[in-house]
Amino acid sequence: MSDLQADRFGGQMIEPGHADYEVARRTVFATGAPAYVVRPDDVGDVRAAVRFARDAALPLSIRGGGHSFSGFGTNDGGLVIDLGGLDSVRILDLDRRLVRIGGGATWGTVAAALSEHNLAISSGDTRSVGVGGLTLAGGIGWKVRKYGLALDALVGAEVVLASGEVVHASAEDHSDLFWALRGGGGSFGVVTAFDFAAHTTTEVFHGKVTFPAREAETVLTGWSDYLRAAPDDLTSLVNLANPMTGGPQAPVEVHVTFDSDDADRAAEALEPIRRLGTVLDDDITLRPYADTLVDGAAPPPGLQFVLRSAFVDEESVPDVLRVLAESSTSNGAPVVGVRSLGGAVSRVPEGATAYPYRQAELLVVSVTAGPAPVVEAARPALDAMWSRLGPSVHGAYANFLSTAGEEALAAVYPAATHERLAQVKRCYDPANLFSRNHNVRPASPTDAHPHPGRDADSPYESAAEAWASSPSTNASTPGR
Repeated sequence: MSDLQADRFGGQMIEPGHADYEVARRTVFATGAPAYVVRPDDVGDVRAAVRFARDAALPLSIRGGGHSFSGFGTNDGGLVIDLGGLDSVRILDLDRRLVRIGGGATWGTVAAALSEHNLAISSGDTRSVGVGGLTLAGGIGWKVRKYGLALDALVGAEVVLASGEVVHASAEDHSDLFWALRGGGGSFGVVTAFDFAAHTTTEVFHGKVTFPAREAETVLTGWSDYLRAAPDDLTSLVNLANPMTGGPQAPVEVHVTFDSDDADRAAEALEPIRRLGTVLDDDITLRPYADTLVDGAAPPPGLQFVLRSAFVDEESVPDVLRVLAESSTSNGAPVVGVRSLGGAVSRVPEGATAYPYRQAELLVVSVTAGPAPVVEAARPALDAMWSRLGPSVHGAYANFLSTAGEEALAAVYPAATHERLAQVKRCYDPANLFSRNHNVRPASPTDAHPHPGRDADSPYESAAEAWASSPSTNASTPGR
């Protein structure tokens, strides 16, 4: 690695045979055999590592939290840039709630740090998940109906490009890149810092109510009908066929977060949930928002995970819920999760960001896990369920897929979104250095599409728009 050392790389460099190599080559769901793993200390180190990978024509993986189900955070024979050392959380402007977060930070660290200032960012639901991977593809968590996706709070990003250049992308600078980063994944560069517009927060009511498996269809139908009109403060998901509590006979788990510490308002909003069926357990309590995030368990070696996901529009909800209720209570059922969207997510116009499924009402996710023989034995039931769902669902959520390739890419990005992303890719990474992701290849130079960028009349997401429109914000642009 003399070339990298000569480029003034100051971080840790790990090769096979190094004492840390066995740990460094693994992510949560994958184990690779990279030629090099580097752990940068600063953005200068990231630039040096990117140039080294480019000049040596090495496969390049960028690792934030390492939770990619598709194993994007490692590779065989290439270079892995582990951003874990770039994990700072800094308040840039408390009055405007502007926060800068390092590209290697995890959401548990962020939630804990912001809680000291009574601030939060709508994120995922696992502490050890990286800010980068979750944000770049979406960010669906416990505040999604009130504050939108994690990417909806993004107001700027520091990005190392394939050229080694460092740029700041925002609504004003490199706006085409900024559009692509919000939903387009890691195809465009290494984000070494994220600027978010946080929101003030209180403690929240969080927990789950469980119902008998035999009431699955009734509970699901009542739940979705209620969430369609429920206050945005309420975000909810339903889990079915939990293998830890009985698989097909497992209770139906309705998980909720009511984003307020007002007990009377919470009781009123949660009462319709509690009336969905025969309550077996109810553990909803008032707790800090940071405590809603769970620890991410590392699976033992040899376990395989098959994740599928798809979005559901309002008119298809009854058919989808009927299939899920029947499938989840049958032998061989996968674990099924159904997340309610809408609210703030749906109020961002289609096309304002690269996240394309704004009007979907539900997100369905299935998980099959176990040793290879167990996963293979479960495949017929899994395929049968998704075959029945097929006519009523569309698309896929990049963060909940265990496969990559053309079919997955087409599900994650509809044609129009993909075409625009490919134009941005051609501008910022024409040689496709950043390909270890749900990869958007650069458009052909002969493509006649105009240079991408923000439309003059495109509104932005609620949190960022509120921040950006304030007089104090317009006085200066942070992070340049």
